[in-house]
Amino acid sequence: MKYLVTGAAGFIGFHVVQDLLSKGVEVVGLDSINSYYSIDLKYARLAESGIASMDIVEGVLTQSTIQANYRFIQLDLVDKDGLLKLFEQEKFDLVIHLAAQAGVRNSILHPEDYLHSNFSGFLNLLECCRFHPVRHLVFASSSSVYGSNTKMPFSTSDEVDHPISLYAASKKANELMAHSYSHLFGIPTTGLRFFTVYGPWGRPDMSYFLFADAIRRGDPIQVFNFGNMKRDFTYIDDIVDGIIRVVEKPASPNLNYDTQQPDPSSSTAPYRIYNIGNSSPVSLLMFIEEIEKGLGQKAKMELLPIQPGDVVETHADVSPLERDFGYQPRTTVPQGVAEFTKWYLNFYR
Repeated sequence: MKYLVTGAAGFIGFHVVQDLLSKGVEVVGLDSINSYYSIDLKYARLAESGIASMDIVEGVLTQSTIQANYRFIQLDLVDKDGLLKLFEQEKFDLVIHLAAQAGVRNSILHPEDYLHSNFSGFLNLLECCRFHPVRHLVFASSSSVYGSNTKMPFSTSDEVDHPISLYAASKKANELMAHSYSHLFGIPTTGLRFFTVYGPWGRPDMSYFLFADAIRRGDPIQVFNFGNMKRDFTYIDDIVDGIIRVVEKPASPNLNYDTQQPDPSSSTAPYRIYNIGNSSPVSLLMFIEEIEKGLGQKAKMELLPIQPGDVVETHADVSPLERDFGYQPRTTVPQGVAEFTKWYLNFYR
């Protein structure tokens, strides 16, 4: 099998690539390496897989110096011609699509970036899978699609028609776009709604990373909603395990689909949606305490009102993923935060 992993220089994409390479499969990584956050961190991730920044030429495949079964290409998904050429040349079997413009708050400040990457880029990828058929397309959605829903835990059988940020709207749009291509062209597609992923090599714009930076410097950390937040924090290894389980079992039509009482998570087309999370939310203050333990420093907290686009609590119902794939998150928050802080202190020593 030959895999394409988009967002390969990103947090989740990096870990997925590492896992696939450890299994000996052939992988092509793709990333635009944009400057939304530190490109030095992105290049450092690539270097772990034998892709040196000095060897990268945009639009050209770069061979890893340490992994014979890994190549990388710097390419923007909006470049439809370049993407079609790559698909025609490589004839991918499986696609794991993790590239996106991330960030709830950033989508309020720079909405045009989300039109570029999350709408146009995803459309181009679907077109490539249409003209160069693949066995399965697995794509990243987000818990943010639940928007103003308050029924807990969040279930994929619930409607998600009220996003409260453009980022969330773009992820909901991706789910709808994928379904239309599954229905029209028979492309097996599965969307995974990620719940607050954290761990080593994480994104510097995420709250836990910002907390670690501020605590290390002795600066106050901004804690929104006066600390009254709960998140279904999910460790990266559990996320990767779920992604790999899903991609190896292509989506199929739901033979029991009831058009009178439609299930949003399945279809008469080969299309599925799953939550992927820890299914055990903890308070933000408890998570901060674990960061303090790992860094050996106390946090100075600045308690602030909730920010636009934020939700008070997330909690994933992962029972369908457990039922269909045997998914079982194993990493507790204390274990996961200890691994993150150990990496963080070593990387930024």
